[in-house]
Amino acid sequence: MPHTLVAPVEFVQDIKKSRFIGKAAPIGSEEEAKAFIAAVSDPAANHNCWAWRIGQAYRFSDDGEPSGTAGKPILQAIDGQDLDGVVVVVTRFFGGILLGSGGLMRAYGGTVAQMLRPAEKREIIPMVTGKCAVSFSDLALVKARLTAIPHLVLGESFTAEGVDLSVTLRQGDEDQAISLIRDLTSGRSNLTFPD
Repeated sequence: MPHTLVAPVEFVQDIKKSRFIGKAAPIGSEEEAKAFIAAVSDPAANHNCWAWRIGQAYRFSDDGEPSGTAGKPILQAIDGQDLDGVVVVVTRFFGGILLGSGGLMRAYGGTVAQMLRPAEKREIIPMVTGKCAVSFSDLALVKARLTAIPHLVLGESFTAEGVDLSVTLRQGDEDQAISLIRDLTSGRSNLTFPD
């Protein structure tokens, strides 16, 4: 299961007189990633290299470093920790000694790995949402029994005939919830999930 960061983290190290400042945070959207990058990038630094991943979506930037020596190693360090929903910025203040392509890749990737390894993480639980209409007479029993399913969140919208339920639960628990509602209502209510 993938994990994400619980809170923002920071790590600083000096490599051959260059200072590398890594900052990372949990994110939920590309907009949050862009806002974090803009907020923590230091315009006085030589380079503000970054990467982020949200599911299958990802982006990275070498910000003036030789192509492939900064952004990609940052992303690889994120993936190496099995993290998702994370943005990382590594700011470099050049110290006058050239590191070469391999040295840059190790410096950027290593800074991120050292920052993320001890960081507090939490498991990402993939969730799905289904909908069903329940009559007023079935509502109390359905709600009471559904709450036994872990990580379940119910939303309700009242109608003239009963309640439209929004059922959000852990991916993989759909069949249990579908059977439960069908059995409790003798087939009068059916929980459906979008394809």
